[in-house]
Order: sequence, then structure tokens, then C-alpha cells
Amino acid sequence: MTGLGVISPNGLGKEQFWNALQNGSSGVDEITSFDTEEFSTKIAGEVLDFEATDFFSKKEARRMDRFVQFASAASQMAVDDAALEITDELKNSVGVSIGSGIGGLQTLEESHKKLMEKGPKRVSPLFIPMMIANMASGKVSIDLGAKGPNLTLVTACATAAHAIGESLRILQRGECDVMITGGSEATVTPLAIAGFGSMKALSTRNDDPQKASRPFDKNRDGFVMGEGAGVLVLETLDHAIKRNAPIYAEVAGFGMTGDAYHMTAPCPDSTGAIACMEEAIQDAGISKTEIQYINAHGTSTEYNDRLETLAIKEVFQEHAENLLVSSTKSMTGHLLGAAGGVESVATLLSMTNNYVHPTINLETHDPKCDLDYVPNEGRHAELDTTLVNNFGFGGTNASLIFKSLKD
Repeated sequence: MTGLGVISPNGLGKEQFWNALQNGSSGVDEITSFDTEEFSTKIAGEVLDFEATDFFSKKEARRMDRFVQFASAASQMAVDDAALEITDELKNSVGVSIGSGIGGLQTLEESHKKLMEKGPKRVSPLFIPMMIANMASGKVSIDLGAKGPNLTLVTACATAAHAIGESLRILQRGECDVMITGGSEATVTPLAIAGFGSMKALSTRNDDPQKASRPFDKNRDGFVMGEGAGVLVLETLDHAIKRNAPIYAEVAGFGMTGDAYHMTAPCPDSTGAIACMEEAIQDAGISKTEIQYINAHGTSTEYNDRLETLAIKEVFQEHAENLLVSSTKSMTGHLLGAAGGVESVATLLSMTNNYVHPTINLETHDPKCDLDYVPNEGRHAELDTTLVNNFGFGGTNASLIFKSLKD
């Protein structure tokens, strides 16, 4: 990885984001984008300081759903961070894979309302291209002139991690030299909050928003919706060295499995998550004891937190006691399809700074969640090898292993 871009509820750009993570600063607050009077959940991790016109013209911004704006802005950040110039000579060897779990839901809701109130002729001709999930990859490709592989994965909350892993495979197959990859999501909308609320998946700790996302805490009551984007620039090592690029780490391993169990619930014996981590470790060709830190899926839901803990203990056995584990979602909320991108950025910044950010709001330990979750205060630690977990509805699992490149 040679470049990082991030739009999150607790920071725009890697510097703001990292400062917030170090300080344990939450981006969760009362929802401002719509009236929540009739909703049981009134809180979310909104991106409040994002101005689309800082990145695009007014006309251009109006032609993009919010999730595409996030993706394009984060991609610009990542490419700038990588000092990557996409020349005519390079453009055919630069690909884009930016996923979204849901796509342009805001556009869909607004267009449906217009259809119902004013009729079909008032639906914008831009409705379809603004809504469909592959428009994030498409817009980034157009903006950057990247003519290599262009694809979008949709695997719920594992989307961005799968996009990064599949981008690794594209590079390994020699199909291009550079992939711009990650995930973007903008689902702090009435329909999304209503839908997840009806499933009883969301926290209703409305009186104390910044305490609502509390992974691994005994008193957690559901996840908090977040929005944003996390994008990485991946390059082959030869290409990065040839242009003297800054290198954060390598994507050393990738695993993906399916639970084959339930549409929304994780498998109760954690076999899917276990197999996923095992596959990533095998793919990386490392021993389990080399891993020092896990950026957990850590959603703040009862079953996910317990079953991810169970899976980690089963995979790592006695080494699980030595692992540092933390959840970025404690500060950002759950960014659904963007989660793996934002959490990969967090992990790479942790490796760069040799510092593990805390899991905030961990006040009362769940007896079944008994690992070292770095509660409430971050910790200095030299990090050479890390693992990122993301698991999604439909029983889809992804694990990534990042490894520092030593001189």
C-alpha cells in the first residue's frame, strides 16, 4: 500500500482521522440530516464537515450521490498521498475497485418520493447512474483516467475488505500495476435507519450518543450507523520501488469464506470466521504467532462480538492472550460496505505509528469477551504484522493480513 484516503465521522483525511483515533474521539452524535422524531434510533456517525465543492464543481456534485462523492474524494486523497501520477503511459495499468454495500440509497429515496408525489416524468434521467453501486468505481476511473480493471463488489459489511483482497489478486495475476480500492457508504437515511431499526440491530442509546457504540461491553445494545469511505492505493512491489513510492505495508494475505448458516446472524460455532482467518494466515505464509494486532469487526452487537472473540481464541489458541484487539467502530460507528476500507486505513496508520488505538466505551466486560481489547486508552506497540476482520450479512467473511516491509 502506497496511499491512504479516508472520509469518516471522526475525521477527514488521514491526519484528522488518526488524531481522533489516538484521542479516542467518537464521531457519533444526534442525526442532523432528517427529522428522527418517529424513529427509535436518533443517532449515527454522520460526516458533518464534508463539503463536496471542496473536491468538485457544484454542477458535478449535484450529479453524484453522497456515497460517490465520498469515494471520489477519498480516492483523490489516496492518490495524492501515494504521489501517484497517472500518465498516458500508465493509465491502462491502473484499475479501480471501490465497493458499496447499498449504493445510492439517498438518491433512491428522494427519487421514489418524487415519483409518488409528482409522477414518472419528474424522475431525473440521472437517477439510475447516481444510484447504482458501481458508480463509485466508475466515477473514480473517469476522474483519474484509470483504464485498467474496473469493478465493484457488493458483500454487505465485508465489501471493502473483499475489494482490497480481490485487488491483491488482480495485481498478483499481472493484470495491472496499480489498484485504487476500498469502500464507500452513505446510508444515514430515513429508510436505512428505519430498516435496521426494525431488525432491532441499532443502538437506541439516544441520550448519550458518543457512548452508544461499545463493542465487547456487556451493556452494548446494537450497532451505530456510520458513513464515509476508506480507499487505498495498492501497487506491485516492483512498480512502487521503480517510482520510489512511499510504502506503508504489503497486503500479505487474504481469506474469504461463507457461513452457509443465516441471512443476518453469524454462525454460532464461528466456523466461517475461523476458516477465513486461517485461510488468510495460510495465504500470507506466516505463523500465527507473528500476528500482533487484530482490527476486529467489533460491531457492538451481542452475537458478533462474542462469536468473533470465540473465533479468534480458536484460531490463535494460547497466542490469543498476547494479541491486541480493538474496534474502530467504537469511534466511527459501523460504515457497512466502507468499514473494511476505513478500518484498513486505521490499521495501517497504527503500524506506521506503532500505536494501537483504543476500543472506547468498554466499561463493563462481557465475560464471554475476554481478550485484550485495548479498553479506553491507546497503547504503544511495535506492529509488524496485523489482521483485519470484516463479516457481512449473508454469512460472507473477509480477513486481510498486512505486513511491514523491512529494509
